[in-house]
Amino acid sequence: MRSHKLIQALVLTAGLAVSAAVSAAPASATTAAATCRVELNFVDAYDTDENSGDEIKINLAGYMYPSGNQYVAMDNGDRAYSGNFANPTTTIGTTGSALFSLREVTPPAVGQGKQLGSVTAWGSTCATLATGQITYIPQHVFGGDYWYYMSLVMTGL
Repeated sequence: MRSHKLIQALVLTAGLAVSAAVSAAPASATTAAATCRVELNFVDAYDTDENSGDEIKINLAGYMYPSGNQYVAMDNGDRAYSGNFANPTTTIGTTGSALFSLREVTPPAVGQGKQLGSVTAWGSTCATLATGQITYIPQHVFGGDYWYYMSLVMTGL
């Protein structure tokens, strides 16, 4: 009988120790982010500039995604994810920013193209995140004859 009570006491003590460890975990999870990873989430085409669709790239810090003569063909109703653009991603601090510009290019000589609009990720938003926490940064991009929707995702590091 004594061994049964001893086992119950040990199980209860172990259970309390595990509960204390689980309770302590969220405190470390709420560490404020010092930097954030910002990446393109997706681009939606609601109304393309050209009737036959647009050839789209993302300009991030002077680098075009996808690189070279590649582009993402988008027509009305299309959605292109980060991977379609070769995953444009950067890291910013709590006081920095990153500008993701949506560009329409003209093949076969795919250069900088025409800027359709952009979305800025701000360090002040990063400063509100905890490590591992994410937030989305959406933006409609309008012009006289086009309409896109861009979404970025920011993750606290």
